[in-house]
Amino acid sequence: MKYRYAILIILFIILIDQASKFYIKTHFYYGEEVNVIGTWFRLHFIENEGMAFGMKLSQASIGKLILTLFRLIAVTIGFFLLKRIIVKGYSRGAIICGSFILAGALGNLIDSIFYGMIFSESSFHLGQLVPWGQGYGKLFHGRVVDMLYFPLVDARMPEWFPFLGGRYFVFFEPVFNIADAAISTGVLTLLFFQKKLLHKPNLSETTTHN
Repeated sequence: MKYRYAILIILFIILIDQASKFYIKTHFYYGEEVNVIGTWFRLHFIENEGMAFGMKLSQASIGKLILTLFRLIAVTIGFFLLKRIIVKGYSRGAIICGSFILAGALGNLIDSIFYGMIFSESSFHLGQLVPWGQGYGKLFHGRVVDMLYFPLVDARMPEWFPFLGGRYFVFFEPVFNIADAAISTGVLTLLFFQKKLLHKPNLSETTTHN
């Protein structure tokens, strides 16, 4: 599989990811929720200031800056590693998984770097694109837009249920985006099919991927 095809996969995922985020940011109030399929698939607009599940390195702005810079370094290294596994002749599946992971990381990085500069605050009014530098934050201090919500179980557990009896229970609770889904798909596929996808490449095949 050639490097340019991997780049096309990355660009396609980023296009879908960013288009969905732009739509949600400019058409949903913060916290607004719309049912898509019944009640188990919803669009629910939130913004994530930190890492996965809203975790933060620090309450101070320096924590957000460090996280964004870390993401930038990781994505830069990711492109180098993707090129390397292609040159070494790894399987098409491994390359596609790597492309998914890299696309997801880059999609969220775009939010973190630029969204604070180009979007207004989303609260009691819809977010809007604004002139560069007049947004809700500074460069490298943007918030990641999340909207995909799949509460497959959303109910109060019966009193007899062990440990959770009488408690309100939601599964699956995290709200995420297409970039997160791409990362999870790539990582889980590599994890479950690593023997098939990450086999040692044949030296005779590596020249076909240069």
